[in-house]
Amino acid sequence: MADRQISATRTISAPAARLFDLVADPAKHPLVDGSGTVRGVRENQTKRLELGSRFGMEMRMGVPYKITNQVVEFEEGSLIAWRHPGKHIWRWEFKAIDDDRTEVTETFDWSGVKAAKFYEIAGLPRRNLKSMQNSLLRMEQVAVG
Repeated sequence: MADRQISATRTISAPAARLFDLVADPAKHPLVDGSGTVRGVRENQTKRLELGSRFGMEMRMGVPYKITNQVVEFEEGSLIAWRHPGKHIWRWEFKAIDDDRTEVTETFDWSGVKAAKFYEIAGLPRRNLKSMQNSLLRMEQVAVG
C-alpha cells in the first residue's frame, strides 16, 4: 500500500555512483545513518550488496541488538532495498540529474508488516522520516566533504 510508505528526498552534489556505493557497502551504513541506531557491520559480511544478499548489522535502540537484512530490490547504481525481519523495507533510489548532482530518495515501506497499525500508533513512520532526512544530510556530508 502506497499509504504505508514515507520518503525523504534530497539533491546531493555528487555522482550517483559514489552515493550508491555508500549504501551498497554495509560497512558504510553507520556513516550515513541519521537515526543513531546503526553501530556497525557484523563480522564476516559481504563487502558489496547485490540482490539476495543477507547482511548483519550491530544496532542500538536503547539496548544493543543484532539484525540480519536481505536485499530484495537491486539495480546497480540506481536502486537498492533491503527487508528487515519485521517485513518492513528500507529503499534507496538514486537519479542522476547530471554528472555531478543526484536526487536521492530514501523510503521506509511498512506495507508488508502484519502489525502495520502498531507501527503507526507507535509513531515509527514520523520518527523514521526525521531519521531519513538526517541520513540524507549525513550522506551529503560524507560524499561531498
